[in-house]
Amino acid sequence: MSALPATSREWHLVARPHGWPTPADFALREVPVAAPAEGRILVRNLHFSVDPYMRGRMNDVKSYIPPFQLDHPMDGGAVGEVVASNAEGFAVGDHVLHGLGWREYADVPAQHATRVDPNLAPLSAYLGVLGMTGLTAYAGLFEVASFKEGDAVFVSGAAGAVGMQVGQMAKLKGASRVIGSAGSDEKVKYLVEELGFDAAFNYKNGPVKDQLREAAPDGIDVYFDNVGGDHLEAAISSLNVHGRATICGMIAQYNDTEPVPGPRNMAMIIGKRLRLQGVLVGDHYGLQSQFVQEVGGWLRSGELKYRETEVEGIENGVEAFLGLLRGENTGKMIVSATR
Repeated sequence: MSALPATSREWHLVARPHGWPTPADFALREVPVAAPAEGRILVRNLHFSVDPYMRGRMNDVKSYIPPFQLDHPMDGGAVGEVVASNAEGFAVGDHVLHGLGWREYADVPAQHATRVDPNLAPLSAYLGVLGMTGLTAYAGLFEVASFKEGDAVFVSGAAGAVGMQVGQMAKLKGASRVIGSAGSDEKVKYLVEELGFDAAFNYKNGPVKDQLREAAPDGIDVYFDNVGGDHLEAAISSLNVHGRATICGMIAQYNDTEPVPGPRNMAMIIGKRLRLQGVLVGDHYGLQSQFVQEVGGWLRSGELKYRETEVEGIENGVEAFLGLLRGENTGKMIVSATR
């Protein structure tokens, strides 16, 4: 075993944000590194994930996932290389996926690590298209929204890590029309010209309801919601009878300090017999092998494309997260160790 590093840097939450987080809410701290105890491995993180759901974990409220603790390291998806092992089945040099991101070195219980193959896909892909975000898209579209061939699909936040996969998966499975919304003209162009969306619009260029109606004159059958707010209200107006909406995220209101009014057209849910259902990826791990097989095949054939926005250096982790909340990413936002 090679000599272990003496210290590791890790990001701690030091104050609970009120509204938009600021750099002052976080601290990059140096901590000692020890050899792993029995049943554990020490991993040098090569990439870690920053995701919109992490904003909710910064509030001290009960939710589907525990809040971050103050003055403790934050966590999240990460992939890295084993540098010391005291666990059967893991050797130095193995690459693993685990949940202790936001730090340079992670002391991981072996049962919470999964070996991944860098020859099948770039390691960062296991945090995105082949990881939690990809499975969220897959389960949310096919299982929760009960997508079927011929459906017209609208995806908000369509240039984000989940949204871009939803739109392409719908096309691959025979959607009659796929429409996306995004926050810049450049992203709109990418969705249509690179990813094969039938139509896309910049939600900053006019009322979402009007732009969606123009993009989907015959209505939509499935709405995949990453945004909430005016997008959800517009989708309810455009959904056809027996339409389905998967509610995946509400990034438009994550930093609001006051409760946000719900859509004003909820009565339409009754007449149209709509189904709106939330999705949490943890409910759908039973799909994992089917997902990896099908999506892995699409990746190998080149039918499914993905994009990552990579920020180098753990010291830039918080800036990457704040950039994600500002919509500065196209696809998955990844923080990588400085090479």
